[in-house]
Amino acid sequence: MGRGDNRSKKGKITTGSYGVSRPKKARNAKAKRA
Repeated sequence: MGRGDNRSKKGKITTGSYGVSRPKKARNAKAKRA
């Protein structure tokens, strides 16, 4: 869950990559905060 963790959302923000935890397009079907 740290900034260096590439599998977490915060880690992907610091690395600048996108993935399952941080998609490029925010999908309405599965929102993290609903």
